Amino acid sequence: MSDALEEVSIAQAAGQLRDLGVQLGDVLLVHTSFRAVRPIEEGPLGLIEALSLSLGPEGTLVMPSWSEDDDQLFDPQSSPVAADLGVVASMFQQLPSVERSDHHFAFAARGPKATRILRDGIATPPHRRDSPIGRVWEEDGRILLLGVNHDSNTTLHLAELLAGVPYRQKKNVTVLSEGRPVRLNYLENDHCCQLFRIADEWMKQEGLQCEGLVGHAPSKLMRSRDLIEIVVPRLKRDLFTFLHPRGSGCADCGESWKSVNV
Repeated sequence: MSDALEEVSIAQAAGQLRDLGVQLGDVLLVHTSFRAVRPIEEGPLGLIEALSLSLGPEGTLVMPSWSEDDDQLFDPQSSPVAADLGVVASMFQQLPSVERSDHHFAFAARGPKATRILRDGIATPPHRRDSPIGRVWEEDGRILLLGVNHDSNTTLHLAELLAGVPYRQKKNVTVLSEGRPVRLNYLENDHCCQLFRIADEWMKQEGLQCEGLVGHAPSKLMRSRDLIEIVVPRLKRDLFTFLHPRGSGCADCGESWKSVNV
């Protein structure tokens, strides 16, 4: 007997998305692992088509689209999507009518609200209110974690900034200034992100997270505004909730602890 999973059709995947709670006309920010979703008809492009069908022509589909080479100038036409964002994000930004930010902290979007969501230039730290993540929140968009967990949920970085977390890591990217490439140094509220999974418990407790299968992937759907409303007050009570404790052995969180006097 074969253990191979049955291929899910595009129409079936679109139905799963609607059952999960995706609605026509939504602004939908998607973080995905195609490995968890597959097999699906027409592969990654079939999943993108299913997402588009579930949103309809009035909906706007958004995905992360940043590059992983901060030493090179970013080109929205040619800079490859960071490998850890997956094949779906990579293929999405190459499709006709998809817009992409013109800076390193790029997102890609397609739909009536794409230009508004991507309108801001480079923002430091990234993922603050005047960024694509912030625009999805302002538009009352939804977040779909498709085969991934909250450690991939970039909106939680916006929650950190709104809560006023004090930690930062030194980062840099290469930008064009007066026709020449220069290094832009900035500080980012970054860390290992593993403890973002705590938000999963919070959202479940409040009944604000829908769960189900899309393709073969366990998936989670929530409103961006609900996530921010739940997470920010809790972070204000303990600004270091998302950092592993000092001395825990987490090098990434350790770098963030170095920036605070606590």
